Amino acid sequence: MRQCFRVVPVLIALFVAAALHGQKLTPAPPRSPADGGGPYKRLVIRGITVIDGTGAAPEGPMDVVIEGNHIVDVVSVGVPHRPIKDKGRPAKGDREIDGAGKYLMPGFVDTHVHYGSPDKAPDAEYVNKLWLASGVTTVRGVPGGGLDWTLNERERSARNEITAPRIYVYQPAFTGDGWKDKPEKTPELGREWVRFLAAKGADGIKLFGGDPDVVAAILDEGKKYHLGSLAHLGQESESRLTAKVATRLGLRTLTHSYGLFESMLTDTTVQDYPADQNYNDEQMRFGQVARNWNKIAPRGSAPWNSLIDEWVKGGTVLNPTFTIYSAGRDLMRAYTAEWHDKYTLPSLMQYYQPNRENHGSFFYNWTTEDEVAFKNYFRVWMDFVSDFKNAGGHVTVGTDAGFIYQTYGFTYIEELEMLREAGFTPLEVIRSATLYGAEELQSPKQSDVDFGIIRPGKLADIVIVGENPLANLKVLYPTGWMRLNDATGKTERVGGVEYTIKDGIVFDSKKLLADVAAMVAKQKAAIKGPVTLQGISKTY
Repeated sequence: MRQCFRVVPVLIALFVAAALHGQKLTPAPPRSPADGGGPYKRLVIRGITVIDGTGAAPEGPMDVVIEGNHIVDVVSVGVPHRPIKDKGRPAKGDREIDGAGKYLMPGFVDTHVHYGSPDKAPDAEYVNKLWLASGVTTVRGVPGGGLDWTLNERERSARNEITAPRIYVYQPAFTGDGWKDKPEKTPELGREWVRFLAAKGADGIKLFGGDPDVVAAILDEGKKYHLGSLAHLGQESESRLTAKVATRLGLRTLTHSYGLFESMLTDTTVQDYPADQNYNDEQMRFGQVARNWNKIAPRGSAPWNSLIDEWVKGGTVLNPTFTIYSAGRDLMRAYTAEWHDKYTLPSLMQYYQPNRENHGSFFYNWTTEDEVAFKNYFRVWMDFVSDFKNAGGHVTVGTDAGFIYQTYGFTYIEELEMLREAGFTPLEVIRSATLYGAEELQSPKQSDVDFGIIRPGKLADIVIVGENPLANLKVLYPTGWMRLNDATGKTERVGGVEYTIKDGIVFDSKKLLADVAAMVAKQKAAIKGPVTLQGISKTY
């Protein structure tokens, strides 16, 4: 019997408990006019600087014209430091936004998300508004929640009935509402499951590993139905299914780093775990990931370069999700982040606390040695991702938020900062967050993208910020960033996304963030006892 696809103790059992029970989540409420206006017959954004998502230099001042849910014109209307002349500018719109001194980008794409669960973030509205307040207009659920629940939310979002990003639905293998699973996982069963998933209308496949012949069958069948593919290659499969093997079988996207280091081991063929290693002990599982940092071929070596060349030529996409593991290298920074008090639900903060039954809450006895290992691991991992990018490979932005002290929205901007740390230029960071994300999601089904780039004819998914993000990515955090005002001698908050436009609907990001703060305050008011950084003192 093929054991790698049976109900895996942690990766499926705990993960399902944390993410797949989406049918118990509260769906997003109907969109209120107070949430966002539009789409408009004609919306004009005046005199703004445009960062178009391709990596090209910013250009401004520009007038951007939107009709309904599409961009119809992008017009240069002058030069910096000179008044704009009215002659030749686009005609007046039903609504106008003054973009003077502001910056416009395509809406951000988060290619690795989950909604919450009843025990940590039960309302989809909370998650959706954090995403939108951070400029995220498209998400890929891997999975978002239960299959039918997420498909329904996808359609409601597509019709703009709810305040939410557009949603892509990827589903873990051999799961899904209505799927009658069998213990033995065969290639034939894998193909049958893909046909079931395609009939449901999902966008892609999520793999956690598995036996190579079964994985090959799933990926081959998926391509027939134009389904995308992404894999978190669990450690219980890596002895036979490294990242190199998986991509040779047809995998499109590698998320996280699992299987990457195992593809370049030097002195062993599998990781040399401690004698007491137990995969179901999550601190052992996560802690030992980082211990591979000095067990692989060095940067610039033949194995390192040949793997990069193979993946670039094959069109492999890397979706590193650096941020979800960043607590491993600095736990105190992660659990004391300034946004937790006002914008992290107490129930979510409680879920984050060390707990052997909550997936990702693995800091049972986290030590300096663990953090040093993760710091070394990140250095090597970032070097590989940067070299892959420089060779022409596509890297996209994903967060996996809702675990490990990483709260939705805020974590997305932290991921942008970590790409910058890895060696990406700010324009390369924005390209990964926009155009490359759109291409990854849309290429299995169509040849060209219709969002992720500022062009006439494309969907009106847009982020507007009042500060230059290329000078400081921190100004994209929903709450902005601090800056000393030398004239007053006082520290001020600057930045924060001002408007997120999805499908031509203009959302006031500060209003969305205020709604989130109200949700958090309401939950706190219902709690018997104080809420601290270590969680809730009593049940509620």
